[in-house]
Amino acid sequence: MGRLSVACALLCGLGCGLVLGAVASSAEDRTIVLASTTSTQESGLLDHLLPVFRDKTGIDVKVIARRADEVLDGARKGEADVVLMHARPQEEKFVADGFAVKRFDVMYSDYVLIGPKSDPAGVKGKDIATALKAIEAKGAPFVTRGDRSGTHAAELALWIVAGIDIAAAKGAWYREAGQGMGAALDTARAANAYVLSDRGSWISFRERGDLDLLVEGDKRLLNQYGVMPMSPEKFPSVKKELAQGFVDWLVSPDGQAAIAGYKVDGQQLYFPNAEKSGG
Repeated sequence: MGRLSVACALLCGLGCGLVLGAVASSAEDRTIVLASTTSTQESGLLDHLLPVFRDKTGIDVKVIARRADEVLDGARKGEADVVLMHARPQEEKFVADGFAVKRFDVMYSDYVLIGPKSDPAGVKGKDIATALKAIEAKGAPFVTRGDRSGTHAAELALWIVAGIDIAAAKGAWYREAGQGMGAALDTARAANAYVLSDRGSWISFRERGDLDLLVEGDKRLLNQYGVMPMSPEKFPSVKKELAQGFVDWLVSPDGQAAIAGYKVDGQQLYFPNAEKSGG
Protein backbone atom coordinates (compact mmCIF):
# COMPACT_ATOMS: atom_id res chain seq x y z
CA MET A 1 0.00 0.00 0.00
CA GLY A 2 1.43 3.41 -0.97
CA ARG A 3 1.97 6.30 1.42
CA LEU A 4 -1.05 8.12 0.00
CA SER A 5 -3.26 5.08 0.52
CA VAL A 6 -2.00 4.66 4.08
CA ALA A 7 -2.63 8.33 4.79
CA CYS A 8 -6.15 8.08 3.38
CA ALA A 9 -6.83 4.99 5.46
CA LEU A 10 -5.61 6.74 8.59
CA LEU A 11 -7.70 9.82 7.86
CA CYS A 12 -10.72 7.64 7.12
CA GLY A 13 -10.22 5.74 10.35
CA LEU A 14 -9.82 8.99 12.27
CA GLY A 15 -12.91 10.43 10.62
CA CYS A 16 -14.97 7.34 11.37
CA GLY A 17 -13.74 7.41 14.95
CA LEU A 18 -14.81 11.03 15.33
CA VAL A 19 -18.23 10.27 13.85
CA LEU A 20 -18.71 7.25 16.10
CA GLY A 21 -17.52 9.28 19.06
CA ALA A 22 -19.98 12.03 18.23
CA VAL A 23 -22.80 9.50 17.92
CA ALA A 24 -21.86 7.93 21.25
CA SER A 25 -21.63 11.36 22.86
CA SER A 26 -24.99 12.32 21.40
CA ALA A 27 -26.57 9.12 22.73
CA GLU A 28 -25.04 9.71 26.14
CA ASP A 29 -26.33 13.27 26.17
CA ARG A 30 -29.86 11.96 25.65
CA THR A 31 -29.88 10.21 29.02
CA ILE A 32 -31.00 11.85 32.25
CA VAL A 33 -30.92 10.64 35.83
CA LEU A 34 -34.17 10.56 37.80
CA ALA A 35 -33.99 10.26 41.58
CA SER A 36 -37.19 8.83 43.03
CA THR A 37 -38.54 6.89 45.98
CA THR A 38 -38.59 3.13 46.30
CA SER A 39 -42.39 2.98 46.43
CA THR A 40 -42.67 4.70 43.04
CA GLN A 41 -40.22 2.26 41.53
CA GLU A 42 -41.56 -0.87 43.25
CA SER A 43 -45.15 -0.07 42.24
CA GLY A 44 -44.13 -0.57 38.61
CA LEU A 45 -45.17 2.95 37.61
CA LEU A 46 -41.77 3.99 36.28
CA ASP A 47 -41.43 0.79 34.26
CA HIS A 48 -44.73 1.79 32.67
CA LEU A 49 -44.00 5.48 32.11
CA LEU A 50 -40.39 5.66 31.03
CA PRO A 51 -40.64 3.56 27.85
CA VAL A 52 -43.58 5.73 26.75
CA PHE A 53 -41.49 8.85 27.37
CA ARG A 54 -38.49 7.40 25.54
CA ASP A 55 -40.60 6.48 22.50
CA LYS A 56 -42.05 9.98 22.44
CA THR A 57 -38.82 11.96 22.92
CA GLY A 58 -35.83 9.67 22.39
CA ILE A 59 -34.64 10.51 25.91
CA ASP A 60 -33.56 7.64 28.16
CA VAL A 61 -34.08 7.90 31.90
CA LYS A 62 -31.85 6.18 34.43
CA VAL A 63 -33.55 5.73 37.82
CA ILE A 64 -31.95 5.95 41.25
CA ALA A 65 -34.58 4.66 43.72
CA ARG A 66 -34.08 5.30 47.43
CA ARG A 67 -36.07 6.30 50.48
CA ALA A 68 -37.09 9.96 50.62
CA ASP A 69 -34.29 11.35 52.77
CA GLU A 70 -31.68 9.52 50.69
CA VAL A 71 -33.24 10.83 47.46
CA LEU A 72 -32.72 14.41 48.61
CA ASP A 73 -29.28 13.73 50.12
CA GLY A 74 -28.09 12.36 46.78
CA ALA A 75 -29.71 15.16 44.82
CA ARG A 76 -27.97 17.76 47.00
CA LYS A 77 -24.69 16.22 45.81
CA GLY A 78 -25.71 16.67 42.17
CA GLU A 79 -26.43 12.99 41.48
CA ALA A 80 -29.64 13.62 39.51
CA ASP A 81 -31.16 15.81 36.83
CA VAL A 82 -34.74 15.45 38.07
CA VAL A 83 -36.36 14.41 41.38
CA LEU A 84 -39.79 12.75 41.72
CA MET A 85 -41.04 12.02 45.23
CA HIS A 86 -43.84 12.33 47.78
CA ALA A 87 -42.72 14.38 50.78
CA ARG A 88 -44.03 17.87 50.06
CA PRO A 89 -42.59 19.80 53.03
CA GLN A 90 -39.11 18.47 52.29
CA GLU A 91 -39.59 19.14 48.57
CA GLU A 92 -40.60 22.75 49.15
CA LYS A 93 -37.57 23.33 51.38
CA PHE A 94 -35.37 21.71 48.73
CA VAL A 95 -36.60 24.27 46.18
CA ALA A 96 -36.35 27.16 48.67
CA ASP A 97 -32.73 26.21 49.37
CA GLY A 98 -31.96 26.57 45.66
CA PHE A 99 -31.28 22.94 44.78
CA ALA A 100 -34.18 22.70 42.32
CA VAL A 101 -35.69 25.23 39.93
CA LYS A 102 -39.35 24.67 40.83
CA ARG A 103 -41.74 22.05 42.16
CA PHE A 104 -44.68 20.77 40.09
CA ASP A 105 -47.60 18.66 41.29
CA VAL A 106 -47.81 15.52 39.17
CA MET A 107 -50.20 13.01 40.70
CA TYR A 108 -51.46 11.61 43.96
CA SER A 109 -52.09 8.22 45.44
CA ASP A 110 -53.23 7.49 48.97
CA TYR A 111 -52.25 5.71 52.12
CA VAL A 112 -54.36 2.98 53.69
CA LEU A 113 -54.40 1.51 57.18
CA ILE A 114 -53.91 -2.24 57.07
CA GLY A 115 -54.57 -4.51 60.03
CA PRO A 116 -55.74 -7.91 61.25
CA LYS A 117 -59.10 -9.07 59.97
CA SER A 118 -60.03 -9.63 63.63
CA ASP A 119 -59.44 -5.85 64.12
CA PRO A 120 -58.72 -5.91 67.89
CA ALA A 121 -58.77 -2.09 68.14
CA GLY A 122 -62.10 -1.82 66.28
CA VAL A 123 -60.90 0.67 63.67
CA LYS A 124 -62.55 -0.61 60.48
CA GLY A 125 -64.36 2.19 58.67
CA LYS A 126 -63.17 4.90 61.07
CA ASP A 127 -61.29 8.05 60.10
CA ILE A 128 -57.52 7.80 60.46
CA ALA A 129 -57.21 9.95 63.61
CA THR A 130 -59.86 7.93 65.45
CA ALA A 131 -58.24 4.71 64.30
CA LEU A 132 -54.77 5.65 65.54
CA LYS A 133 -56.18 6.81 68.89
CA ALA A 134 -57.93 3.44 69.28
CA ILE A 135 -54.76 1.49 68.39
CA GLU A 136 -52.68 3.46 70.92
CA ALA A 137 -55.33 3.18 73.66
CA LYS A 138 -55.62 -0.57 73.12
CA GLY A 139 -51.87 -1.07 72.81
CA ALA A 140 -52.59 -3.13 69.71
CA PRO A 141 -49.49 -4.16 67.72
CA PHE A 142 -48.51 -1.54 65.15
CA VAL A 143 -45.62 -1.76 62.72
CA THR A 144 -43.83 1.41 61.67
CA ARG A 145 -41.39 1.49 58.78
CA GLY A 146 -39.05 3.52 60.96
CA ASP A 147 -36.75 4.20 58.02
CA ARG A 148 -37.15 7.96 57.39
CA SER A 149 -39.00 7.27 54.14
CA GLY A 150 -41.84 9.41 52.81
CA THR A 151 -44.32 6.87 54.16
CA HIS A 152 -42.66 6.92 57.58
CA ALA A 153 -42.83 10.75 57.61
CA ALA A 154 -46.52 10.58 56.68
CA GLU A 155 -47.20 8.12 59.49
CA LEU A 156 -45.48 10.34 62.07
CA ALA A 157 -47.51 13.31 60.87
CA LEU A 158 -50.72 11.32 61.27
CA TRP A 159 -49.92 10.50 64.90
CA ILE A 160 -49.66 14.26 65.46
CA VAL A 161 -53.04 14.73 63.74
CA ALA A 162 -54.42 12.15 66.16
CA GLY A 163 -53.06 14.17 69.09
CA ILE A 164 -50.57 11.50 70.10
CA ASP A 165 -46.90 12.09 70.93
CA ILE A 166 -45.73 8.78 69.55
CA ALA A 167 -42.18 9.22 70.89
CA ALA A 168 -43.63 9.32 74.41
CA ALA A 169 -46.53 6.91 73.87
CA LYS A 170 -44.74 4.09 72.06
CA GLY A 171 -44.09 0.86 73.87
CA ALA A 172 -43.72 -2.81 73.05
CA TRP A 173 -46.85 -2.53 70.86
CA TYR A 174 -45.08 -0.07 68.49
CA ARG A 175 -42.67 -2.16 66.43
CA GLU A 176 -40.05 -0.83 64.04
CA ALA A 177 -39.42 -2.65 60.78
CA GLY A 178 -36.55 -0.37 59.73
CA GLN A 179 -36.97 -1.43 56.11
CA GLY A 180 -39.11 -0.87 53.03
CA MET A 181 -42.87 -1.24 52.62
CA GLY A 182 -42.78 -4.88 51.62
CA ALA A 183 -40.79 -5.78 54.72
CA ALA A 184 -43.12 -3.73 56.92
CA LEU A 185 -46.15 -5.55 55.52
CA ASP A 186 -44.41 -8.88 56.06
CA THR A 187 -43.70 -7.92 59.67
CA ALA A 188 -47.31 -6.85 60.19
CA ARG A 189 -48.58 -10.13 58.76
CA ALA A 190 -46.28 -12.16 61.02
CA ALA A 191 -47.20 -10.10 64.10
CA ASN A 192 -50.90 -9.75 63.26
CA ALA A 193 -50.36 -5.98 63.53
CA TYR A 194 -51.60 -2.73 62.04
CA VAL A 195 -49.46 -0.83 59.52
CA LEU A 196 -49.77 2.26 57.33
CA SER A 197 -49.10 1.42 53.67
CA ASP A 198 -49.28 3.16 50.34
CA ARG A 199 -52.11 1.63 48.34
CA GLY A 200 -49.85 0.42 45.54
CA SER A 201 -47.69 -1.65 47.88
CA TRP A 202 -50.78 -3.16 49.47
CA ILE A 203 -52.29 -4.10 46.11
CA SER A 204 -48.99 -5.70 45.07
CA PHE A 205 -48.57 -7.56 48.38
CA ARG A 206 -49.43 -11.19 47.73
CA GLU A 207 -48.86 -12.94 51.07
CA ARG A 208 -51.56 -11.09 52.99
CA GLY A 209 -52.43 -13.82 55.47
CA ASP A 210 -55.00 -12.44 57.93
CA LEU A 211 -54.39 -8.80 57.02
CA ASP A 212 -57.13 -6.61 55.54
CA LEU A 213 -57.62 -3.00 54.43
CA LEU A 214 -59.44 -1.32 57.33
CA VAL A 215 -59.22 2.47 56.85
CA GLU A 216 -59.22 4.37 53.55
CA GLY A 217 -60.67 7.45 51.90
CA ASP A 218 -59.77 9.99 54.61
CA LYS A 219 -58.51 13.15 52.87
CA ARG A 220 -55.60 13.19 55.32
CA LEU A 221 -54.36 9.98 53.72
CA LEU A 222 -53.76 11.69 50.37
CA ASN A 223 -50.21 11.09 49.11
CA GLN A 224 -49.15 13.92 46.78
CA TYR A 225 -46.23 13.52 44.37
CA GLY A 226 -44.10 16.34 43.01
CA VAL A 227 -41.41 16.58 40.33
CA MET A 228 -38.47 19.02 40.46
CA PRO A 229 -35.84 19.76 37.78
CA MET A 230 -32.48 20.38 39.41
CA SER A 231 -30.90 23.84 39.36
CA PRO A 232 -28.28 24.32 36.62
CA GLU A 233 -26.94 27.32 38.55
CA LYS A 234 -26.04 25.12 41.51
CA PHE A 235 -25.16 22.10 39.35
CA PRO A 236 -23.71 23.17 35.97
CA SER A 237 -23.57 19.56 34.74
CA VAL A 238 -27.35 19.18 34.95
CA LYS A 239 -28.95 18.46 31.57
CA LYS A 240 -31.34 21.36 31.85
CA GLU A 241 -33.26 21.04 28.59
CA LEU A 242 -33.68 17.26 28.77
CA ALA A 243 -34.71 17.41 32.42
CA GLN A 244 -37.28 20.10 31.71
CA GLY A 245 -38.48 18.02 28.77
CA PHE A 246 -39.22 15.16 31.15
CA VAL A 247 -41.06 17.46 33.55
CA ASP A 248 -43.04 19.03 30.72
CA TRP A 249 -44.08 15.60 29.46
CA LEU A 250 -45.12 14.38 32.92
CA VAL A 251 -47.47 17.33 33.40
CA SER A 252 -48.72 17.33 29.79
CA PRO A 253 -51.99 15.66 28.75
CA ASP A 254 -49.98 12.74 27.30
CA GLY A 255 -47.99 12.20 30.48
CA GLN A 256 -51.03 12.58 32.70
CA ALA A 257 -52.94 10.06 30.57
CA ALA A 258 -50.04 7.60 30.87
CA ILE A 259 -50.12 7.95 34.66
CA ALA A 260 -53.88 7.41 34.79
CA GLY A 261 -53.57 4.38 32.53
CA TYR A 262 -51.30 2.47 34.87
CA LYS A 263 -53.22 -0.21 36.79
CA VAL A 264 -52.39 -3.23 38.93
CA ASP A 265 -54.97 -6.01 39.12
CA GLY A 266 -57.38 -3.65 37.37
CA GLN A 267 -56.98 -0.93 39.99
CA GLN A 268 -55.67 2.55 39.22
CA LEU A 269 -52.81 3.42 41.59
CA TYR A 270 -52.05 7.04 40.73
CA PHE A 271 -54.33 9.94 39.87
CA PRO A 272 -52.92 12.81 37.77
CA ASN A 273 -53.42 16.34 39.08
CA ALA A 274 -50.85 18.47 37.26
CA GLU A 275 -53.40 21.21 36.69
CA LYS A 276 -52.46 22.37 40.18
CA SER A 277 -48.78 22.56 39.22
CA GLY A 278 -46.43 25.35 40.18
CA GLY A 279 -45.71 24.85 43.86
